[in-house]
Amino acid sequence: IGGTMPSGYCSDSTRTYAVGEAPADFRAYYSVLQEAQAAARAAVRPGVTPEAVVAAAHDIIAAAGHGEHFVHRTGHGIGLETHEEPYIVAGNTEPLDVGMAFSIEPGIYPGPHGARIEDIVVCTADGHESVNGVTRDLVVVDA
Repeated sequence: IGGTMPSGYCSDSTRTYAVGEAPADFRAYYSVLQEAQAAARAAVRPGVTPEAVVAAAHDIIAAAGHGEHFVHRTGHGIGLETHEEPYIVAGNTEPLDVGMAFSIEPGIYPGPHGARIEDIVVCTADGHESVNGVTRDLVVVDA
């Protein structure tokens, strides 16, 4: 869910929903994803590289046996364009700086279903501020 605000700045947010009871394997890797996304957000601070933020998420996902299912970038800058610098990807060694706004959106995609949790964060002098206020818990909708 996202779009362009009246100010011209873009917004973005991804949450995962299940219709009816989610399969046990899905609930298990969704829990891993929540931990990975929280770790990536916690890694954000001035001077940290985007690839270090990716590693914070990837290490948790890989340790849970889902490294090969982490196939989407971890994030992207957001501002007057929905997708802009800084790209939160492996290999990006340009340090984060105060005021940079970007998404943190790791995902796990093992096959017939997948999940992603996306928040927009702003790098602050002492870490980050998350600007999305919606729950990161799996939302189950009655069938």
